[in-house]
Amino acid sequence: MLVATWNVNSLRVRLPQLLDWLAQAAPDIVGLQETKVVDEDFPRAELAQAGYHAVFTGQRTYNGVALLSRELASAPLIALPGRPPDEQRRFVAADFGTLHVVNAYVPNGSAVGSEKYAYKLNWLGDFRAYLEGVLAEHAKVLVMGDFNIAPADIDVHDPAAWKGQVLVSDAERAALADIAALGLHDTFRHLNPDTQAFTWWDYRAAAFRRNQGLRIDHILASAPVLAACRACRVELDVRRAERPSDHAPLLLELDDTATA
Repeated sequence: MLVATWNVNSLRVRLPQLLDWLAQAAPDIVGLQETKVVDEDFPRAELAQAGYHAVFTGQRTYNGVALLSRELASAPLIALPGRPPDEQRRFVAADFGTLHVVNAYVPNGSAVGSEKYAYKLNWLGDFRAYLEGVLAEHAKVLVMGDFNIAPADIDVHDPAAWKGQVLVSDAERAALADIAALGLHDTFRHLNPDTQAFTWWDYRAAAFRRNQGLRIDHILASAPVLAACRACRVELDVRRAERPSDHAPLLLELDDTATA
């Protein structure tokens, strides 16, 4: 079983790449972020032809998330409980057998101390509260997405240059650690304890070519799912494509016990 998360940074632009990658990688479940399309324009037909069902919620120009899956999802949820229903489209969740999957696009935060930064921390607090309830009801949980947080200095190409900035600030890292403390484990770091790898590179200054990135896209797993995890890697070839997203997909391999 393969599960992936990918910030596509515009589904309109990246759809050909997404379809090619789905055909090559053949993931069973995929969380997309920054789809940037309203629901009426979501490419349901193209994805269905590729063999994928979709649960999605979107808005024009900004945000937007989707869960793609080979098997039909059950109990879909397209708004984070506790948040205004007409708010930014950043959350989708569904069940696949016994596995509860959450896909989130955490706010960027703009700059430490800004209103958007306060919004991010508040959103993360509500997200943690939701996950606490989920983990009380479900043993098998996967939480994936663009968290816009690099958990530790190993996840940053130049920790000294980034120190104190948004995406790596102490408050953001503490918020992510509070979520992990609920019983969720960073699958990439668990399976690759000493590997420095990134999932996002700025378009500017040839950052990808120079490998100046951050690991801000994550797949977190509850303990029963973690036991089923076999490998986790960044799909770098996708980032090398023409007109790529600034993110690369993160792909997790699990055995079949994850959904049994």
